Amino acid sequence: MRKLTSAEIKRGQAITFRIPSDTPDYALKQLQRLKETEGRNFSSKVAQFVLSGVGNGPHQDKEFVTLPLPQRLSKAQRDWLKHAHSEALLGNILYELLENPMRTTALLSALNGGEMDVPEPPITPIRREAERELAVAEMPDIVIAPTVENVQENEPEQPEHLDVEEGLDDLLGDFLAQMNR
Repeated sequence: MRKLTSAEIKRGQAITFRIPSDTPDYALKQLQRLKETEGRNFSSKVAQFVLSGVGNGPHQDKEFVTLPLPQRLSKAQRDWLKHAHSEALLGNILYELLENPMRTTALLSALNGGEMDVPEPPITPIRREAERELAVAEMPDIVIAPTVENVQENEPEQPEHLDVEEGLDDLLGDFLAQMNR
């Protein structure tokens, strides 16, 4: 095991420092306001400022993105994020997802168990339609004798109906041909 030296800094260790004499008045006033508002948490707040300043130094060539998360992280998750390997892994994943948006949708679909966020129609109306069809099928057939008027009315509609079907087939064929290109 390594022997810890007094110069080594550890998590949770107290650090004291002097405010430089050339600190501008506005910065001193801001620190004073922060001390009054934060009270006992003043040192934690100053530590956050120090760490963000130190963190920005060596990472100036890297780009950072701040993203809102859907839920708060647990302590274990926050601890996992503190490791350099975790940051590198998440950074690479995010970069790859931004490079290829189609991969993002595929990943989201896989994470959601193959479900997309497409609203599905309710199941109950379909069951009701099926029940109606069964009820109609169980009804006795009523035979109506065809009259001359009914036959004449139905004859002109049949050729038009065939033209509509042919038109739909042409439209569908054209659409499919364009999709295959």
